[in-house]
Amino acid sequence: MSLTREQMAQRVAQELQDGFYVNLGIGIPTLVANFVPHNMEVMLQSENGLLGMGEFPTEETIDADISSAESFAMIRGGHVDLTVLGAFEVDVNGNIASWMIPNKLIKGMGGAMDLVAGADNIIVTMTHASKTGESKLLSE
Repeated sequence: MSLTREQMAQRVAQELQDGFYVNLGIGIPTLVANFVPHNMEVMLQSENGLLGMGEFPTEETIDADISSAESFAMIRGGHVDLTVLGAFEVDVNGNIASWMIPNKLIKGMGGAMDLVAGADNIIVTMTHASKTGESKLLSE
């Protein structure tokens, strides 16, 4: 029996600890935010590098550059306690392919390379087979 996307996210949320700074990547990882225990305080980073999101900014309060810069300084400085990534494929050595979505407009590989290089704790959440049934778990 395979787990649903929500069940995977709920399982990852069990790894959270009070006070953690947690980066949530695109896809299944974003669902983890729905399962953070109510009595736990964690700081979530979005997949696009924003740290400590709050209310939607007004024209007077918006400053897109400063938030992203602080967020990536956290990542590159090794201050993220847990990184939760999605991946297209994973091999037996833990190498991941995660930077391109076929037939989709992308701006680049994003912060995934910084996250896997600087994080002590990395969880990859993904389905184990493609939509065509091909395994996404590879020998290399």
